[in-house]
Amino acid sequence: MAKYTRGTVTAFSPFDARADAEALRKAMKGMGTDEETVLKILTSRNNAQRQEIASAFKTLFGRDLVDDLKSELTGKFETLMVSLMRPTYIFDAHALKHAIKGAGTNEKVLTEILASRTPAEVQNIKQVYMQEYEANLEDKITGETSGYFQRLLVVLLQANRDPDGRVDEGLVEQDAQVLFRAGELKWGTDEEKFITILGTRSVSHLRRVFDKYMTISGFQIEETIDRETSGDLEKLLLAVVKCIRSVPAYFAETLYYSMKGAGTDDDTLIRVMVSRSEIDLLDIRKEFRKDFAKSLYQMIQKDTSGDYRKALLLLCGGDDD
Repeated sequence: MAKYTRGTVTAFSPFDARADAEALRKAMKGMGTDEETVLKILTSRNNAQRQEIASAFKTLFGRDLVDDLKSELTGKFETLMVSLMRPTYIFDAHALKHAIKGAGTNEKVLTEILASRTPAEVQNIKQVYMQEYEANLEDKITGETSGYFQRLLVVLLQANRDPDGRVDEGLVEQDAQVLFRAGELKWGTDEEKFITILGTRSVSHLRRVFDKYMTISGFQIEETIDRETSGDLEKLLLAVVKCIRSVPAYFAETLYYSMKGAGTDDDTLIRVMVSRSEIDLLDIRKEFRKDFAKSLYQMIQKDTSGDYRKALLLLCGGDDD
């Protein structure tokens, strides 16, 4: 697993799990809740420390911290605090389980997670899914999806993308030509070629393929995907391309569109802020500022309110203006 050091949330020091557990119990005991204390503690400790606090909380009071948070807090603020408490290793598996549960499938979540995670992360998600839910993730996903969208998800779930190594320019040229012939030069589209190449080649190889494709065709690969495909497959192919180019830029865009326009997609906002807070949120902030001419901090400030806003801004960790 890559060691990530570009997160906004890092281990708090000096850390005292018992003192934090006591402060949280006091904040939630009796009439009313001191939300400020809850959000300050939970946003400034990393996930491993939050698990230690939960364990100390149970040891000291015989109570489950997450259950207490659920009964004392409400709305989006509750969702955010409970998300922060979810152990890192189970976070993605949990999100996927809920994306394929019940009526309708949340394709947005399947796309975001499977396009952006590394092969090692995907392998881990599959194992955790099996341990926690006693079900095969691939079977669950194929049961709820169809067509080329399903096929690309299955390719990504194999987690067999070529590792980065020396790039073979001959193969770069060949792949770029194959994609050009499968899309722009063809009546109809050969989706399978896009799925195989975008789903299995290494990141460094594909970055060169995208450059070569532009030279050959005069189009960015994204423009071709936009023209030649539609629906869930188009969104997934675009997400894969964006993540090959830059994962932080992909998440900056995801956050921007979760808040742009009328209404906020709070589920996406929470999922990305929590899942990237210890990984690359600093890089995401940088990309956000570059691509959208405003800071992530300002956009959250404008778009949210109350304790929910306070907690998100603390996770964001600063303004970039």
